[in-house]
Amino acid sequence: MDEQVALYDDEGRVSGSVPRSMMRSRNLRHAASSVVVRDPSGRVYLHRRTTTKDVYPGLLDFAAGGVVLAGEDPADGAVREVEEELGVHGVPLVDLGVADYADDATRYRAFRYTVTWDGPVRWQPEEVSWGAWVDLAELVRLLDEETGTVVPDSIAVWGATLREWLGDGG
Repeated sequence: MDEQVALYDDEGRVSGSVPRSMMRSRNLRHAASSVVVRDPSGRVYLHRRTTTKDVYPGLLDFAAGGVVLAGEDPADGAVREVEEELGVHGVPLVDLGVADYADDATRYRAFRYTVTWDGPVRWQPEEVSWGAWVDLAELVRLLDEETGTVVPDSIAVWGATLREWLGDGG
């Protein structure tokens, strides 16, 4: 079944909905949740996207998330996505605001959240093929030195925040 995805205008307002396949094929502006999962020590969960993903297959990502469905509140979508992808549930997400991203593969408004999780991580096999906790310094090094291995949208949406966290001691 082709999910109905909420479309967003350039001002960040819902402007309609279309099937996910149409949103992807026409690279229509939509919204997505983006959740950085950290452990109590401040490490970030880094995972590899499966090779079957429709955008950036096989690349590393440090944010769980996905498209906001038609009629869905972005915060509810973030809770749904981080639980589906990584099994993170029952803990409050902290809203860190929005950021916009666009390239030839995707255009969206990112609703950014972070969460602290000390439970087991459970991968959704359709979306995650590998994962591990990484120190913030190692993650920033990866973004600086191995940029092509990490999804470009998460780098754009979160890079400055990661560097702020690193500068603040985590």
